Amino acid sequence: MTRSPGAAPGVAGPAARLLLALERHGWTVAVAESLTGGLVAASLVDVPGASRALRGGIVAYATDLKASLLDVDAGLLEARGAVDPDVAASMAEGVRLRLAADVGLATTGVAGPDPQDGKAPGTVYVAVAGPGLAHVARVDVAGDRAEVRAQACAAVIALALAHLDPAG
Repeated sequence: MTRSPGAAPGVAGPAARLLLALERHGWTVAVAESLTGGLVAASLVDVPGASRALRGGIVAYATDLKASLLDVDAGLLEARGAVDPDVAASMAEGVRLRLAADVGLATTGVAGPDPQDGKAPGTVYVAVAGPGLAHVARVDVAGDRAEVRAQACAAVIALALAHLDPAG
């Protein structure tokens, strides 16, 4: 087992625990990322054996790509912008279906330094979708762009773990 940066030696990091939980269920995962720009997929790929569960990811940084690649409703994006809980949920479901995975994870938010769609920097939504799963969480993060992105990555993995491996 590998460990996440900052984890104590011999202790599996959250990404490794998530991949193990997925394997226990016999499920695969796909990731839709906006503000995290591939960090979630990279965190999973860092774990040896990730290919047993990870199908792939889509970085849909531009709002129009959320509609064209992830099937997020264009009307929803027009009405609320990309930083929205329903957009996050739709991204997770869209990537799950597009990449033929059992579980989809998604991140959307404002890394900063400027607001977007009327939302302050540090406003983040993460989502998980799958068999019996449809969960979204808002995370308000303080810090610079790198900290917001890193905490968004950690938050989506934690949300998935909470629902896939609650005893974890």
